[in-house]
Amino acid sequence: MIIVTGAAGFICSNFISKLNSEGITDIAIVDDFANEIKNRNIAHKSFSEKIDRNIFFKWFDKNHLKVEFITHIGARTDTAESDKNVFDRLNLGYSKLVWNYCVKYKVPLIYASSAATYGLGEYGFSDDHEIIEKLKPLNLYGESKNEFDKWVLKQKVSPPYWAGLKFFNVYGPNEYHKGRMASVIYHAWCQAIKTGKIKLFRSHNIDYRDGEQKRDFIYVKDVLDVLYFLMNLRKYPGIYNLGTGKARTFLDLAGNIFKATGREKNIEFIDTPEDIRDKYQYFTQAEMGKLKLTGYSKEFTDIESGIKDYIKNYLTGMKYS
Repeated sequence: MIIVTGAAGFICSNFISKLNSEGITDIAIVDDFANEIKNRNIAHKSFSEKIDRNIFFKWFDKNHLKVEFITHIGARTDTAESDKNVFDRLNLGYSKLVWNYCVKYKVPLIYASSAATYGLGEYGFSDDHEIIEKLKPLNLYGESKNEFDKWVLKQKVSPPYWAGLKFFNVYGPNEYHKGRMASVIYHAWCQAIKTGKIKLFRSHNIDYRDGEQKRDFIYVKDVLDVLYFLMNLRKYPGIYNLGTGKARTFLDLAGNIFKATGREKNIEFIDTPEDIRDKYQYFTQAEMGKLKLTGYSKEFTDIESGIKDYIKNYLTGMKYS
């Protein structure tokens, strides 16, 4: 049996579809299933058990002998959340329990870290373990992810295999429920459809022109391929970047959305909100050499192809994976 936490969320609901497509249905899904909109992500998917996150560890004690692997992606992901206790409980405390249970019952583990750990990129975007202690995240979410990474690297006892994945800017189907935290691609598409215009943040950094801020955008289907590869490989434990390794501008992103929707390009620049202005990442780009050394060789989807597939096969008609 494979455990998937955060199962009704964006990435993991897609991962369940990936597992199902590979013929795997003995899956126990873990989440807070109170959000009915979010629960649409798991409709029509095949799994064997559905477990509330608050009773998961009691369930684990009773059922550990049949657990083969855990993918722990569930977390509080709101970068605007100001209550540190929320992150301490859900992102740090809960993740430590998952780790310790995997140690106790000798279960392999993949967990989600984040590119938010890199802050302004003062130390670059290398997934070398040596720089993790130095990183300066810009918000409580990034801090919670980095604190867990640091804690993991200090542990003397580990699960039989483990990997922490620093997700960069992931986009794709099943993010309808995420509101403000949905990908910029989803929000820009919504704007283009409703108003014929896309609003982008104006640059408040003299090193970047408006719209030329760059991020490493990765299509969720590529994330699934990596998750599935590592789940089966179970070698070379460590913390890995998960992006494409190629930063693209917001102008590139907007242009491809207009192209995919058959609309004329119409971009308006607006001021970055003051509450996030000093915490805004102007550039992210994953160094991907470490993952490639594991033997992963599949090419990552460029935003031209990813945006086209996302809009054509999912956003048009609001379909799910």
